[in-house]
Amino acid sequence: MSRAFVDEDAGQDETEDMHEIPLPLAPGARNYMTPEGALLMNDELRRLDEVERPRASAALAAAEPADKADYLRRLSEIDRRVSYLGRMKSILEVVEPPAATDRVVFGLKARVREASGAETEYRIVGVDESDPEHGLVSWASPVARALLGRHVGDTAVVKLPQGEKRLTILEIK
Repeated sequence: MSRAFVDEDAGQDETEDMHEIPLPLAPGARNYMTPEGALLMNDELRRLDEVERPRASAALAAAEPADKADYLRRLSEIDRRVSYLGRMKSILEVVEPPAATDRVVFGLKARVREASGAETEYRIVGVDESDPEHGLVSWASPVARALLGRHVGDTAVVKLPQGEKRLTILEIK
């Protein structure tokens, strides 16, 4: 039989276009995290393995053939997230916040004043803990890189795509 008449896509699953989630770290880098972040990651992994995946598998098994693609996609999304978290966990290094607060380091909070007079508090955390809207900035972010190692009274210059931002450190805790 000629290969010209064979549907090569037949039987391919709906998730083949879903690639592995890339790690947000350079090869060989450690995944620094606060103790709270590590606990949250472990909780998410446990929830995905013990609750979400079994629920999605059961839904897939019970689904009508026409609906299976949606359930298969959900199961694949869960598996991708579990794989990602597992890879991040394999390079995890939990960093306890230091007792000394004389300079900005990983895990500590820095209250800063911008040139406009606005005050903001940033806590330097791991890449997966980052939530800039809530003051949690990744150690790899421009803001954290500018603040790391600075002391109260120092001014850090953050280079952002929209220009430079000057932050004066008011307090470290």
